[in-house]
Amino acid sequence: MTVLLYQTDSYLREFTATITGVDAEQHGVFLDRTAFYPGGGGQPNDAGELIVNGRTYAVTKAGRGNIHVLAGDELPPVGAEVKGILDWERRYMLMRTHTAMHILCGVVWRDYGASVTGGNMEPLSGRMDFEFERMQKELVTEIEDRINVEVAAARDLRVAILPRDEAFQIPDLIRTKINLLPEGIPEVRTVEIIGLDLQADGGTHVANTREVGRIRITDYKSKGGINKRIYVELEATPGA
Repeated sequence: MTVLLYQTDSYLREFTATITGVDAEQHGVFLDRTAFYPGGGGQPNDAGELIVNGRTYAVTKAGRGNIHVLAGDELPPVGAEVKGILDWERRYMLMRTHTAMHILCGVVWRDYGASVTGGNMEPLSGRMDFEFERMQKELVTEIEDRINVEVAAARDLRVAILPRDEAFQIPDLIRTKINLLPEGIPEVRTVEIIGLDLQADGGTHVANTREVGRIRITDYKSKGGINKRIYVELEATPGA
């Protein structure tokens, strides 16, 4: 089992680990501990580099099963000690974006009672689908104003890892239309924007909503029936 350092510390930029396995077909290695997020829940995977015996290997993708796909022709051996370094600029943009999506989700759930039907993100931009009967410019403007009130409120975020039975006693823990949590997992990680939102989530986030910066709704459209899509973008630098 790989220790997932990013689950408890999203701000960890560097770490040390040991190579526990090699996958020649995928051209990657497995580590006993990692800060690289493998992607999931709409959040893309991390990238960065591994340093092994003075040699630097670019991590082109952190993937499912916590494999670290490496560039180059050779792979370091099992048992080697490594230093992992994240592409922090990319990671931090994704943290800000992911928290922005939770702010949007929290406001829409709290104020309009609309469920999430899907979502995706890239650094500083994303889209989220909701069950709305109608969506007009005035409503979108109102939502944008309300989510930026929550950014300015400087709400702290809190992460917890709970026993499954305890987690599922929390009302409305799953905000997506379909419960995507695998059956049988013993623990559930939750992310709370204190005073606004609490839901099951495996991704990385900032510590306070003020780090997100202003959120701009750039477009909206109907995806058929009551499924409406909202597109958002963030500033390159919060407060810029």
